[in-house]
Amino acid sequence: MSHNIDIQPAKQTKRLKGSVLSASLKTKLNTKDYTVLVATFLLMIAALYLVYELQPYFKKLQFAALKTTWGVFLMNFSTTLLVINMAFLLFITYLYFRYKAIPSVSDEELPTCTVIVPAYNEGKLVWQTLHSLANSNYPTSKLQIISIDDGSKDDTWNWMQKAKQELGDRVSIYQQPQNKGKRHALYRGFHLGTGEVFVTVDSDSIVYPDTLRNLVTPFVTDEKCGAVGGNVRVLNTNEGIIPKMLNVSFVFSFEFIRSAQSVLGSVLCTPGALAGYRREAVFNCLEEWINQTFMGNPSDIGEDRAMTNMILKQGYHVLFQQNSHVLTNTPVHYKNLYKMFIRWERSNVRENIAMSQFAFTKFRKDSTIGPRILLINQWLKVLLAYPLLLMMFYMVITKPVLFLTSAIVGIFIFSSIQVFFYSKKYNIIDSFWAYPYSLFYTFSLFWITPYAIATANKSGWLTRDLPQKE
Repeated sequence: MSHNIDIQPAKQTKRLKGSVLSASLKTKLNTKDYTVLVATFLLMIAALYLVYELQPYFKKLQFAALKTTWGVFLMNFSTTLLVINMAFLLFITYLYFRYKAIPSVSDEELPTCTVIVPAYNEGKLVWQTLHSLANSNYPTSKLQIISIDDGSKDDTWNWMQKAKQELGDRVSIYQQPQNKGKRHALYRGFHLGTGEVFVTVDSDSIVYPDTLRNLVTPFVTDEKCGAVGGNVRVLNTNEGIIPKMLNVSFVFSFEFIRSAQSVLGSVLCTPGALAGYRREAVFNCLEEWINQTFMGNPSDIGEDRAMTNMILKQGYHVLFQQNSHVLTNTPVHYKNLYKMFIRWERSNVRENIAMSQFAFTKFRKDSTIGPRILLINQWLKVLLAYPLLLMMFYMVITKPVLFLTSAIVGIFIFSSIQVFFYSKKYNIIDSFWAYPYSLFYTFSLFWITPYAIATANKSGWLTRDLPQKE
């Protein structure tokens, strides 16, 4: 992927904020996009119509099911899951309305900050990332920017050198002798950094001018804060249908789910695209983090969730700053997308196990009920992966009409929550991508979690060697 984002130092903040960030958030729809959206609505209307017309058929099946032990079990199981999900949604909604982002403190109060940008086969994107960071509205004397080339096989190092030439002492660049993985690049950056706060930024991401100062502010206002997650949006929304769908999903995941988690001081994962860490908290667990293993093998994925877990374990709060934005690139093609999701889900399985080892102890002075509820919800998704998969296959084989129509209607109902949330914060047209995304995920990515569970011990980034960037 490539982007014609030209950020010149002389233009500074005005051009960055005006033409790059604002333009990137304006989604352009083409004929294919409209076709997908219209087809999605027609499919959902048809499903609603069929559910209405086939009510006698559904009632007959329900009555027949109640006569069998298996049928009663399935109905009770489904009802219980629905009640649990609704209760959790109400709980998260309550927390969301209590959430408030912390406004930035003054320049004098801001801590010294080291930004670490690991890069592997990113090409020009790393140059754009470094320029956006250098253009930050952050006191220059308090900002250290470090970028580490993790043995790239393309021209990434050349673009890093170009950024160094243009930005001078504001950026320091280093090369790993060979590709050792993102975790090792960050590890080197942590040891090189001098800041009171570490910030990690992916090398295919662009930050707003006020991103850094907003991100690190909680470390000043809350001495219990050990880590902060940023607000991730999709940069390449105009490169295809998948990025458009992911953008709506990201907004709901970050601005709704993580906002709620932040109220509990327990954001479960500070994203690799943008995260801040208290220096002391990092060095308290750094050696454990770099030497982490799973089933005897070194962990080379999920470094962000692992660091978050280890900081939570120390008793620190992990927060989310909705006003700290970063735009990042996402996969455009299905193959790249499912590989990314497999990596995320494998990490989720591993870190759920790790969190379970301390979450049910008194790991901090504050209430630990919230983190436990969040963890239990995570485990429910994992533990129910196989039962739900088997149930889906059973329903497809025995009651295909019932399954397809009810599934699509269910998708319509629950996706409407995301549509409402996104449209209230941004715009209604883009919000409609929640519908095709839910259909797409349900019918083409349903296998991800079961597969990730079965292969949780496997390592590998999966997408790092793919020619995603030009």
